[in-house]
Amino acid sequence: MSETLRAGAFLDKGGTGKTTTVAHLGVALSELGRDVLLVDLAGKQADLAKNFGVWEEYSERIEEEDDWPNISTVFREQWGRIAQKLGDDAVESMMFETGEGPDLIPAHPGLDGLDTELNEIEDTERRYSRLDDFLTEYVEPLEYDFVFLDLPGSTNNVSYNGLWAARNVVVPVEAGPFEARQAGRLREDLRRISSSFDVDLRLVMLLLNKTDSRTRLSEEFTEEYQNEYPEAVAPRQIPRSQAIRNAANDGETLFSSGSPSATAERAREAFMNNAEELIERL
Repeated sequence: MSETLRAGAFLDKGGTGKTTTVAHLGVALSELGRDVLLVDLAGKQADLAKNFGVWEEYSERIEEEDDWPNISTVFREQWGRIAQKLGDDAVESMMFETGEGPDLIPAHPGLDGLDTELNEIEDTERRYSRLDDFLTEYVEPLEYDFVFLDLPGSTNNVSYNGLWAARNVVVPVEAGPFEARQAGRLREDLRRISSSFDVDLRLVMLLLNKTDSRTRLSEEFTEEYQNEYPEAVAPRQIPRSQAIRNAANDGETLFSSGSPSATAERAREAFMNNAEELIERL
């Protein structure tokens, strides 16, 4: 691995706060002085673009067919020829400035058909290493300090590419029994993938999302996570806060929203603390 740190947010379940986690940890890392690139692989919804208020501009590009190349392009055989033809513009033309520090390569509708295409590649390493090759050859020369991937909420060839490329997995979960089982299954999956493909994948941070310290049930599940994953649980929980959703609807994170509530302020501080810890663990 190079000096560029990599991580990917993943859990084989939607709605656990992966995009919120990537957006807020990405901004927190920028606040800590890191140059950060966020890459959205989570499908045509392009939620990270919406979270940073660049979706309208990007959707216009898509409608006008001025969205080539895009993140789905880098998984295809012709990417090398495209990059050679476009030079430095090949990667930079995909990027958006978020206005909050990180740069962003947004998701694209072309990702949705990519799983089937990749499945036709018989060679396992060629199938799963395409994103890693792209980051190593074309992104790392741009000298970002941190590349953070928002992976699909399901196990498919795109998420396997993301895991292969990131090696370090951040798992946002809610304090509930189903999420605890999913996190446990993920840990076993990471071990299996590491063994089968001879790559070192590790669960680097388990981040408890949408916690409510006022309920006994939440407290019990939090204790369960801490007992099961003592080395992986993030130092700070992210409290349930309507302000997070309100900020996303306004196309920003909590770091840009004005006059935050007490809960929002605690969430913002928690993201900062967890970003500091993530750097240490990597």
